[in-house]
Amino acid sequence: MKSKSHSSRRSFIKNTVLGAALVSTAPKIMGNSYSQRIVLKSREFEPAQFAANDQVQLALIGAGIQGIYDTTSALRVSGVKLVAACDLYTGRLRRAKELWGDDIFVTRDYREILDRDDIDAVIIATPDHWHIKISTEALKAGKAVYCEKPMVQNFDEGHPLIQAWKESGKVMQIGSQGMSSLGNEKAKQLYEDGAIGEIVMLDMFNDRYSAEGAWQYPIPPDANPDTVDYDTFLGRAPKVPFELKRFFRWRNYKDYGTGVAGDLFVHAFSTLHYVISSNGPERAQATGGLRYWDDGRDVPDVSITLYDFPKTNTHAAFNAAFRVNFIAGNGGGGGFRLVGTEGEMEIGSNSVKLIRSKLNMKPQSYSLIAYTEEMQKKIKEEYDMKYLNERKADLNVGETTYEAPRDYKGAHYDHFYNFFQGVRGQQKIVENPVFGLRAAGAALLANESYYKAKPVLWNPDTMKLV
Repeated sequence: MKSKSHSSRRSFIKNTVLGAALVSTAPKIMGNSYSQRIVLKSREFEPAQFAANDQVQLALIGAGIQGIYDTTSALRVSGVKLVAACDLYTGRLRRAKELWGDDIFVTRDYREILDRDDIDAVIIATPDHWHIKISTEALKAGKAVYCEKPMVQNFDEGHPLIQAWKESGKVMQIGSQGMSSLGNEKAKQLYEDGAIGEIVMLDMFNDRYSAEGAWQYPIPPDANPDTVDYDTFLGRAPKVPFELKRFFRWRNYKDYGTGVAGDLFVHAFSTLHYVISSNGPERAQATGGLRYWDDGRDVPDVSITLYDFPKTNTHAAFNAAFRVNFIAGNGGGGGFRLVGTEGEMEIGSNSVKLIRSKLNMKPQSYSLIAYTEEMQKKIKEEYDMKYLNERKADLNVGETTYEAPRDYKGAHYDHFYNFFQGVRGQQKIVENPVFGLRAAGAALLANESYYKAKPVLWNPDTMKLV
């Protein structure tokens, strides 16, 4: 069976290039190729006024870096009010009041939030090893849940959480904030139109060159056993002596986090699975190591994982390379490229760059040099006749950059807008727990392979290790 991208490729060839150039702000048709920039259409959000008794009452559990960014984006959506915040460090509770008002309820015990009848939804932005417990209890308490990625820390937690979500009947969104972006939406449309032909590979990389980028977050000078509830933080993790680095830099430890796989790979899988409608890979092989940040962490700061994706009715079989380097002397940067048989897409939250190329099937001087001048002429004539009707393909070669408009509110806003519309029963959630496990499971294969030092197999349909 041919994938959808193969069958729709002809529609893309028919509908692009000259037509697209007409709507471009600055098209240039250069010889047999084109270069153009197109501003994407803004999303239209229905203006809404909500009475005080019609607000979605929100609480934050985990008021650290990501929790604050999440809540800030959530409160930009109309009809949402923050009423409570929870964290195990009292300084963050003071920060929550500083940001959102003295009238919000604050606590170091998340159960006090789940017990409140005036809370409709919670953001869970805790360390990864707490996701399954708090999410499950929140759903049972009748709360809608926005849980930060990765949805789970371990493979065996995924299906029980999906079951808890289904039994609760409540809305649950996983927080890969780029998922709902204009860039993803456009990339999906282009892919399904056949813009890059059959997918061959994905190249994802994230290079960093700073202590902060390598998770060496600052530790406040007032942090001590009185201001930090360290025992609760440890939770189900092994009991170890009080150590502030473990609390404030928990991503550096596999007891509490999931390394670069759960922090960074999972975003890429969310986008990839959405754009090409994939259930995920079937095999992974990882390597890497601790090359520079030897600060007590037990997760690698350089990580490279190769994934094999099977052929499905939405994509061809292809390979993916995921790599992260926390000591990139080039200064840092990142990329996400889908490469196909006829082009490639560089995908970001705010833009998509589509590059279409022509596969040269005619022999060049390199391979002709072994023949006589007369034979070279005959070979060239033969190939010219064979590929006589290439004009349409020639016209469809070039580069188009699709950009979000200046007034775009951003992917993070879009993801929360989708969540709250789901809470109000007006929109389907784009990243529910089934989608969340497919993204988390694929990402966690990198850790499974790295620590076992061998390839690992995954069933993307049943979402289980093989």
